[in-house]
Parts: sequence; structure tokens; C-alpha cells
Amino acid sequence: MPSPQILTVDLGERSYDIQVGHGLLDENPAFQALARGRSVAVISDSNVDPIYGAKVEALLAPVAHQVVRIVVPAGEASKCWQQLDAIHDRMLEARLDRKSLIVALGGGVVGDLAGFAAASFQRGIDFVQVPTSLLAQVDSSVGGKTGINHARGKNMVGAFHQPRLVVADTGTLKTLPSRELAAGLAEVIKHGAIADRAYLEQVAVDMPALLACQPEALARAILASMRIKAAVVAADEREAGVRAHLNFGHTFGHAIEVGAGYGKWLHGEAVAAGMVMAADLSVRLGRMPAEQLDELRRIITSANLPTRAPAWPVDDYLRNMAIDKKAEHGIPVFVVLNGLGHAATTRADEALVRAVIADHLRQAVAREPDPWMLS
Repeated sequence: MPSPQILTVDLGERSYDIQVGHGLLDENPAFQALARGRSVAVISDSNVDPIYGAKVEALLAPVAHQVVRIVVPAGEASKCWQQLDAIHDRMLEARLDRKSLIVALGGGVVGDLAGFAAASFQRGIDFVQVPTSLLAQVDSSVGGKTGINHARGKNMVGAFHQPRLVVADTGTLKTLPSRELAAGLAEVIKHGAIADRAYLEQVAVDMPALLACQPEALARAILASMRIKAAVVAADEREAGVRAHLNFGHTFGHAIEVGAGYGKWLHGEAVAAGMVMAADLSVRLGRMPAEQLDELRRIITSANLPTRAPAWPVDDYLRNMAIDKKAEHGIPVFVVLNGLGHAATTRADEALVRAVIADHLRQAVAREPDPWMLS
């Protein structure tokens, strides 16, 4: 096996490694060591399991007590109580116990759902993240946020539950649809926007190579994004302070996802439009020059991502944002930019937020992303 690059999320006794490399699902002693002698539930979705489910089972079966594959329907709609209950039911049927191991094999939806299954099964068992989408590899697989959606809001039910290991096999990205690849680039752009302008500028230069799925460019972006995410998580595991900066674009973005119906807009697409709105708010608050908003918009556009929000009443956005996890007493808290590469949190006057939304609606997109994004 080619030696993976290793990053460590430093959380004391809950610290864990992130492996980044090609071919990590073919041979992986560290992954096998965690499965040795244990019952393992490999949780995946209907898109990913047919491609990688048997490969992971073949890797772990020689050392595990048993390997049980559990498959949920692909898509955001699977982040729900019904699928969580079905996973627990299958685990109990297979006689898994508190010494068992869950493997989350898939993108962000599977990682969130399987992670919450691990956090809640018999009051918490170990799990390993095996992200197969760019979005999951650069962001959601790291940090221990797990959960499901509620009809009233995204990720409203969940727990902090850190994985024991993250296995980011960059080879899995070759089967990623172009729309999913672009959605992952939204989180790459976000990391640069909030923490490292030089990295953001490098992403802009690398964009054609990233969209072409060139291994060197992807590995560079994944490692850089994971370093930013790991450092933030190590500093603020439970989002009491600086970790909130990782939600740049998410207050507006989650409002889009909830309003459209889960799955109509991919998470990264909604975050992309949300970042433009949050950056616009930053300009209006006097925190960032307008030229930097234009620069961010150009980079997002170059990633084949939307920069405008759906044409809904302003009150619909405000209602959805009022139940966002970052809201305090029903008042939204926004992540804004003090210039590219520097994030902060703030409240904003409702009239100003209304103005931001209204201006974006004057050039709004349809209820779903533009047709060219659906190919």
C-alpha cells in the first residue's frame, strides 16, 4: 500500500488520525486493526455500496468477527428518524453490541447518519469515517458532528461523536458525478475564505485541474482543507467559539436547503449561494471591500456553482434562518468576513438582512439549480 499522508486531530484521549492517499481501501493495516475481532456494520447508500461495499467488506472480513452491510437510499432524505431506526434494527438483528464498530462509507449524508447511529447505539460505539465524496473528504468527515434533519430545520437532531479514524481514499473520487464534485468544491472555497486567502487564491488557480479531477490538485486541496478543519476542531471541539466560522455561508445555505426540500439543492450548492449572500452582508456591515465580494463570486462561479438564491419571499428565508442551530433566542447569528481569509460571527439588523436577501432575489434562480448543473 502506498504510504498515506497522515494528519492528526488533537483532542487528547479522543485524538485520531486522518489518512489521505490513493488505494487506502485495498490494503490498510490501521483500519484493519480497529476491526480486528469485532462485529462491523458497514453503512453505505444505494449509490456507493454497489461500487465500494464489497471492497471494504473484503478488506475487513479476514480480521473481523463479522461484517454486516447496511444500505440506505441515496440522498439527503435518508437523514431521518426512519432510516436511523432501520439501521439500529438491522444492527440488533445481527447481534451487534457495544464493542462493535460502525464504518460510514459514503458522502456527507452517510457520514452524518452513520455517525449518529454510532453515537446513539447502546449509548455510543466506535466508528470510522470512509468518505467517498469531495465534500466529505474536505469537511464533514472530520470533527465529530453527526445527526439527522428535522422537517423544521437541517441537522437539528444529533450529537458530537468523534471517529476513531478517517480514511480518505482519493481514488474514490474518480466515480464522483461532476455535480457532486462541484458541491465539494464549495467547502474547499469556504476554508480559504474564512482562514487562508493564499490558499483561496491557489484554489482559484487550480480550479480547472480540480474540475478535471486531477489527482495532484485534489490531494493538495484535500490536505489543505483538512489541516484547516483539524486545527479549528482541535481548538474548539464543541463549537463554543471559533468553530462557528466553519459555518460561513451555512445560515443562508441551510435556509435554501430547507425551503427547497432536502435534496433539491445539494449542500455545497446551497452553501455556495449562501457564501455570496454572507459576503454581501459583510460588505454592507463595512467589514470587507466590495472588490473581495466580486473575487469570491468569480471563484464560486468558476467552480460551476450557483451564486444566486431561489426566488422565494424574504419572510420564508427569515423564518428558516430563525431556527438555524446558530440562532440565539430565534435571532440568526451570521458568520461574516473581515476580508477574505478572516472570519467572525455577528448579529445583524433584520432590515439589513432583508435588504441582502431582496437584492439577491432580483436576479434569483429557479427553485432548483440551473439545468446545466443537473447533468
